[in-house]
Amino acid sequence: MSDALTAFVSRELKAPLLAATADAAHQVARRLGGVAVLFYGSILRTGELDGVLDFYVLTQEARKSGLHAVASRWLWPDVSFHEMRVGDFRLRAKVATMPLATFEQAASGSMIDTTIWTRFVQPAALAWTQNADVERRVVEAVSSAAMTASRFAAVIGPVEGLPNEYWKALFRETYRAELRVEPPGRESQILAHDPDRYATLLPIAWVAGGIAFERTGTAVMPNLTFGDTRHILQSWMTRARMGKALNLARLVKATFSFEGAARYGLWKIERHTGIHIPLTPWRERHPLLAAPAVLWRVFRSAPH
Repeated sequence: MSDALTAFVSRELKAPLLAATADAAHQVARRLGGVAVLFYGSILRTGELDGVLDFYVLTQEARKSGLHAVASRWLWPDVSFHEMRVGDFRLRAKVATMPLATFEQAASGSMIDTTIWTRFVQPAALAWTQNADVERRVVEAVSSAAMTASRFAAVIGPVEGLPNEYWKALFRETYRAELRVEPPGRESQILAHDPDRYATLLPIAWVAGGIAFERTGTAVMPNLTFGDTRHILQSWMTRARMGKALNLARLVKATFSFEGAARYGLWKIERHTGIHIPLTPWRERHPLLAAPAVLWRVFRSAPH
């Protein structure tokens, strides 16, 4: 791994955060037994705290037992919703939780999963970490995610083009593979937030991953052997074929294991419609069974 890529990732992960965000990250780490918390998503960019913070909590090992432990071993991450008081703010967070070792494997591209390296080639911040050794492992894992993403971009993207054309092609294809419903042009919106960042990252990640390339003005062209191209494409096709089934299984698991699903759903309803529906103990325990009555109440209360 090159010093340039490690420096790029480390600098980005260590970007300063609002004190309230850092405090919230530490709180969810304590609740979930985390050793590190990554912060990502739109609020990382905007700093607006009235939405939902997106955290990845990395743990030393899986904390579940029984059937849930078996499901979590293959269908990570576990997802939960948290509300907390931080100073004058009432913050909300959607939290994905997985073991650090699994995160490292997924970022390296050694698993069928595409979600980790696709997510963390995009900007993120290390909101909290237990110690320097964990910090080093997270920096190395996120650097691996950049190398993995850039490697697939080299064969999915154009033969020659601007760096961000490779990222656009990669994001577009991973959306298809992951069964994600994204509006047309979503990949362009992601890059538009900081196009220079992505244009800088691609050649750095290629060098770190051992991918030679040529420059012609602002355009780049990877130089891959026929064997390397075939191997990477075969790896990608395997992920493209299995990605939908894998993520569908994760959605089913989340339906039955999303902790705080009722609180999250009712908060979203009130935020988007202005309709307040109280959280009852029954709704908290049985969000799926409660959903039809809640939706009917929203329908009846909404202006027509």
